[in-house]
Amino acid sequence: MKLAIAFGLLLSLLAVSAAAERFDFFYFVQQWPGSYCDTWRGCCFPDSGKPAADFGIHGLWPNYAQCHGRYGLARAVLGDDAFFSIVGRRGRCWPQYCGGDYDDNALRPWEIRDLIASLERSWPTLSCKSGRSFEFWSYEWKKHGTCSNLEPHDYFARALALKAAHNLTAILAGAGIVPSATETYSVSSVSDAITQGTGFTANLDCNRDADGESQLYQVFMCVDREAKRLIDCPLHKRSKCSDQVKLPLF
Repeated sequence: MKLAIAFGLLLSLLAVSAAAERFDFFYFVQQWPGSYCDTWRGCCFPDSGKPAADFGIHGLWPNYAQCHGRYGLARAVLGDDAFFSIVGRRGRCWPQYCGGDYDDNALRPWEIRDLIASLERSWPTLSCKSGRSFEFWSYEWKKHGTCSNLEPHDYFARALALKAAHNLTAILAGAGIVPSATETYSVSSVSDAITQGTGFTANLDCNRDADGESQLYQVFMCVDREAKRLIDCPLHKRSKCSDQVKLPLF
């Protein structure tokens, strides 16, 4: 009986995971390249060359406002491994791989051919796994874009439009928060600058540099289901930031 219940819940969860229209909002995530690179792991530049010292897009991610109520029971019945393989680690819940992990859902260059130059500037890879940014975009499309209710061109074009409309590098510079090898900034001043510059409060994510100091890494802005405008975040993302953070040179 327990196996039958677990199997039924698993099928139900897979159906929910595949229903892209059920997500509540997008996280539009931008990362500071200096903070990506200034860790013990380091970084590698893409085949298009070193990116500009500017916040780059990490992703446009459909997200649930909260885990669906059935997930608590499903986790108890299925166990952590099966549950987390569907809804994510550490209790995070979002749709992913809504088209499955098949070649039929792969991103094709001609679908975004007029966006390539803009994507290379605004959405470059810094991973050392591959120097090809197209592989990064393909991964983001398969994992997140297939759940967005958007065609590939619209998905990437809207992410680019959001970045252009909300220039984080300029917003922070206008508040005196600029890359520095020595300067630190209060997290509250960073948050206030972004709120004043965009009209909405963002969630901030930090990492640690090679010396263990806290640095601003990513900014999570919340966007409506059309991926066109910022909204108040339905979720408060737990911050890993210290009271004072660096914005390292790049």
